[in-house]
Amino acid sequence: MIDGVMVTTINDDMFAPEVIQDPYRYYGQIRDDDPVHWNELYELWVITRHDDLVWLARNHEQFSNSVWVNDPRPAYPAILESDKELYDFMRDFRGNQLIQFDRPEHLAMRKVVHSYFTPKSMEEWRPLVRSAIKDLLDAAEETGDVDLMRNLAVPLPVLVIAEMMGVPESERPHIRMLAEKLLHAGRGEPDRMRIVAEGLQGMLDYVDPMVDERIANPKDDFISVLASGEKSGVFTRQQVLVNTSLLLVAGHETTINLICNGALALMNNRDQWDLLKTDTQGLMVRATEEALRYAPPVKSIARIATEDVDVRGKLIKKDDRIRWFVSAANRDPNKFEDPESMDITRWPNSHVAFGAGVHHCLGATIARVEGQEVFSALAERYPHLQSKTQTPEYQESLTFRSVKSLPVSLD
Repeated sequence: MIDGVMVTTINDDMFAPEVIQDPYRYYGQIRDDDPVHWNELYELWVITRHDDLVWLARNHEQFSNSVWVNDPRPAYPAILESDKELYDFMRDFRGNQLIQFDRPEHLAMRKVVHSYFTPKSMEEWRPLVRSAIKDLLDAAEETGDVDLMRNLAVPLPVLVIAEMMGVPESERPHIRMLAEKLLHAGRGEPDRMRIVAEGLQGMLDYVDPMVDERIANPKDDFISVLASGEKSGVFTRQQVLVNTSLLLVAGHETTINLICNGALALMNNRDQWDLLKTDTQGLMVRATEEALRYAPPVKSIARIATEDVDVRGKLIKKDDRIRWFVSAANRDPNKFEDPESMDITRWPNSHVAFGAGVHHCLGATIARVEGQEVFSALAERYPHLQSKTQTPEYQESLTFRSVKSLPVSLD
């Protein structure tokens, strides 16, 4: 009972091993039994239905993206008391990210960067992506011990986003190392803030001279686009630094997960793998969309309520924390026919892997290009591709669905 309103509670730990291993079963049960669910352990609302997720995403006046600025409560899961200052440092950093702003600021910021990420401009990267995949797979074959994550899913998007942002090849491993530290933010270890803070400071120290250089000598890259926003007064210097860092991380982490989760899903659904092999070019678009639906790279997204709102008879109060779960919405039987089955001919495919509304993922198009080319190349080169493990290990994260490794057999 919360303020006189009966709320069905499932005293559940979203970091429990069985939930990390199989979020679809867990959040699917919540979707079916209590789709707007109050999680008492973490004191937040869990939203699981597809239509509810889309409605919340588009209703940004009542459900704000500015979570880090507007939520003064302690971290969840709990962190060490001694690390509160580090948590505040992270809150300040993340509060300056483009994705944390609502309109009208978000609209002005998005206008600065949108032209760089149009479908037409992202399509121009396809030849580079295709060539990079060939080179990476050629190199992987020579090792004789292929891990799709290590040999392909990590280096490919790191290469692409580094090219977009003008990061020299020799410095790309450093970027990946910093990104891995930042990803601890969504995990459950009490001492995670120390690792996150190291990553944040390292990223700021790395991008600061790059931004200085682009302001003085603009180039045809994304950092120069952000720097132009500072010149026009849309971004502050701190926001340029933070969003440069954001793109370096978000620009490849989601795609790593798309490649690994999608490849694993295809390998585990042999009928779909065999179908893809019959027409890789004709089916790669739909196969990628179905991979995004069936095994999305992002598990959940946070919001905060700006006023009291009734959702399915539940009172979500002002300042309540909310997480909507893509894992559940993408398998909602009210939206998708036979949602638990992978079907690479499914069309149209109205998944929400990249969110919805004004905060729809800026990098969705380039992620799709990379996914399409990877799945096509794998099906053409390795018709007997198989995972060496039936139960891969996943990172303990509320935000991302990330395998720790993906060893495969090529023949």
